[in-house]
Parts: sequence; structure tokens; C-alpha cells
Amino acid sequence: MNIAAITLHWGEEPAISGPQGICNVFFGHCNLQCRFCQNHQISDNGRPIPDAFHSPAQAAGAIAAILETGNHRLGFVSPSHMAPQMVAIIAEVRRLGFRPIVVYNSNGYDRVQTLRALEDWVDVYLPDYKYSDPQLARTLSCAADYPEVAAAALLEMYRQKGNILHLDDDDLAERGLIVRHLVLPGAVTNSLNVLRFLARELSPRLTLSLMAQYQPTAAMADCPQLNRSLLPLEYEQVAAELDRLGFTNGWLQEIASAGYYNPDFSRPTPFSD
Repeated sequence: MNIAAITLHWGEEPAISGPQGICNVFFGHCNLQCRFCQNHQISDNGRPIPDAFHSPAQAAGAIAAILETGNHRLGFVSPSHMAPQMVAIIAEVRRLGFRPIVVYNSNGYDRVQTLRALEDWVDVYLPDYKYSDPQLARTLSCAADYPEVAAAALLEMYRQKGNILHLDDDDLAERGLIVRHLVLPGAVTNSLNVLRFLARELSPRLTLSLMAQYQPTAAMADCPQLNRSLLPLEYEQVAAELDRLGFTNGWLQEIASAGYYNPDFSRPTPFSD
């Protein structure tokens, strides 16, 4: 199953986590090897994952223990390379009598064929759109084709869910699409072109999450551009373009958020203080 953790998590967008948090399944390893990944302890394909869950039933049992407390949201983080396992887990959770809102939390580097197969299993897509610049994608994630692959994936997610984020009475997402973009130091142009693509090819009515939480990891020590925090001016430039393009739905992180999203997966609760 290659599961690194199953845990409650409050660090997603307000419409995803809400006051109760979301039961997140963190898969180990990743189909995209970003040098700056904050989850590098589990996303690095060169590291073994101590997998405590050897079947969908075992994973579903751990999920059910959380859902039984009254939580009705189930997220899958880095699921792109584990789609069959994800579906098997959802099926087992449903067999146990639970029907949580399912959130597909991916890096955006997804196959359209896979997304089509997931249409009846996923309620909310929560993808990144990291790069509009192929060279930046090559340098930081060894994936020069990221812009075109992610663009096709986003268009398929948009086809399935549209541009309206459907909320329940507690303002929690029940169905829809939320696109995340992390602004990187020294890469303002990349971010501007990401937003322009989303406005042009999807819709300014799309729900966006513009993120300022970048913090350099040890792997960035030899990269001067990214071995520093995001500057307030850089983030302000991107936020201004978001406003100019007419985006009004979503969230903008505070520039000080960089110190609050650094998990430690060696602990039973990776996101606790």
C-alpha cells in the first residue's frame, strides 16, 4: 500500500480542513521529485517507507477510526502513482458504511486516463499547478513536460467538476476543483504565466489557493535562487496579477506562513508542534 501516514490534518485550505480537520492518507514516494518538497521525508523515491498498512482493509480500519469521531472528509495526498490502491481503500471504507467526501490532493502531474477512471470516486480535486516554465520544471522537478501534462490534467478535472466549488452549510467543499500554486523565490514570471493560463484556459471564476509557504530545504543549499525565503515584493506582484485577471474565489496565504507547514514524518502525528 506504500502508506507513510494516516492522520488528521488541519493544514489544508479552510474549505477542505474546516474546524475538524481532514483524515489524510499520505502515500509514500511520488511521481514527481521536486527538490524543494516539504514532505521530502516520504516523497523521496530513494528512501524506504515503513509501511504499516498491508491491505485496503487495514488502511480502511485506521480511516474508520477517525471517521467514527464525526469527521466526514477523506483526503489522499500524492495519489497519482497509487490510484488503484486509493480506489481499493475508498471501496473498503464504503463497505464499512462510510461515505466521506473524497479529496484528491495531487501535484498536478497526472495522466488524463487515470483522472477519467477516477471521476466517480473523487468529489474534490485539489491539484497544484507548479510550473508554466519547462526549464524551471526540468531544473527543480526533472520534468520538463510538466506544464503540458499538468495543463491537460487540469482541463480534465475542470471538465469533471466545473468552476463552481460547491459548499455545504458549514462552508466545506462537497464537490469541485481548487487549484494551488506555490510562488517560488526568483520565479515571479513563472507564477504570472500560471495565473494567465488558468484565467485563459479554465476560468477566472475558478477557486485558487495562492501559497507563500515556500521554505528552503537542505537540498536547496547549492541553488542560490531558491536557498532563501520568498520576498514580500515577489508575492505582492503575483497577488496583484491575480486581482488584475479577475480571480475572486479562494485564498491567499500570509507571507509569514513559511514557518507553519513543515511536517516531521518520523513522529506519529507529523503536523503537531
